[in-house]
Amino acid sequence: MTDASAPITQDVLTIPRKDLQSDKINLVGLTRPQLRAALIEAGTPEKQAKMREGQIWQWVYYWGVRDFHAMTNLAKAYREMLEAKFEIRLPEVVTRQISEDGTRKYLLRIQGGHEVEAVYIPEEGRGTLCVSSQVGCTLTCSFCHTGTQKLVRNLTAGEIVGQLMLVRDDLGEWPEQNSPKNEQRLVSNVVLMGMGEPLYNFDNVRDAMKVVMDGEGLSLSRRRITLSTSGVVPEIAKTAEEIGCLLAISFHATTDEVRNKLVPINKRWNIETLLDALREYPRLSNSERITFEYVMLKDVNDTDADARRLVNLIKGIPAKINLIPFNEWPGAPYQRSDWERIERFADIIYKAGYASPIRTPRGEDIMAACGQLKSATERARKSRKEIESEAGL
Repeated sequence: MTDASAPITQDVLTIPRKDLQSDKINLVGLTRPQLRAALIEAGTPEKQAKMREGQIWQWVYYWGVRDFHAMTNLAKAYREMLEAKFEIRLPEVVTRQISEDGTRKYLLRIQGGHEVEAVYIPEEGRGTLCVSSQVGCTLTCSFCHTGTQKLVRNLTAGEIVGQLMLVRDDLGEWPEQNSPKNEQRLVSNVVLMGMGEPLYNFDNVRDAMKVVMDGEGLSLSRRRITLSTSGVVPEIAKTAEEIGCLLAISFHATTDEVRNKLVPINKRWNIETLLDALREYPRLSNSERITFEYVMLKDVNDTDADARRLVNLIKGIPAKINLIPFNEWPGAPYQRSDWERIERFADIIYKAGYASPIRTPRGEDIMAACGQLKSATERARKSRKEIESEAGL
């Protein structure tokens, strides 16, 4: 695991900005039924398809193999067929930065030359990977740097799964054949909290997480995966039913007036509508609580009255509240709440019976902290006046 005291380093790899033209089917991101259907379409006899699917799945997702000719339990002719019709393609790493605290931020290039970011956060006993689901974002949350980048497109399931695979490459986490299995997982948790609103890309996110959770490959438990949404109400129940992961809500305000400015999707599904949907969440229980994310903005949403309103709003919902000190970015129209104010806010919530951890900012020196992600080609700095105008401030 990365030494937290390591200096900041940056590895830069220059890749021509061009579309990848390929007639081959990328196996990464296909669910098991999709993979089996593709193999049959390519000429695999139906009676063999389930076995071949299992063999290829293990090579790709358990061993991390990218070369069909290395899949030694497949006949040579079959490997040649796979090579001719399929590929195992991941996003390309454009830059990798390592923070003073060990956080790693990856700028990734995907099909069509678009760019997204992923962040790996090492902690004692665990490692969390923050993955993106869209290029840019459509929600324009006024405190979020990603929200100042227009939505370009949804990521495919393969581009979402590929973020986990390439980080395992970078960390050297794939098992070695004929060696004892290493039970320590460097990437032990995945959070869909990177660029984009996951529930506006539901089908691809669902399929990607089916691949990630499969026990014969990447094998991350559904309880090790957290999906963060700003409140796309119609998709919330489907998240429990079709993905089954943990749920986090980008909440950030206790009145509709303030949340309309901070999280504009609130104008479509307001606080009351969102909370009603959460109370009906199929997996809601004391062992599977909903996480409410609450960014602390000075003189905006950080009063004692806000803390008490928050407690009253979520009454009856098994929950914890993650308090997030605002991570500033160039031109941001807000400031971080004073530390004493954050602690006072947390104390009110804690005394009301809710866990209220204050998230330690990570990777701020490389713009990798929560709310700071934005692909490098879109970092043109708007003036504070322009940003405040767009935020309605």
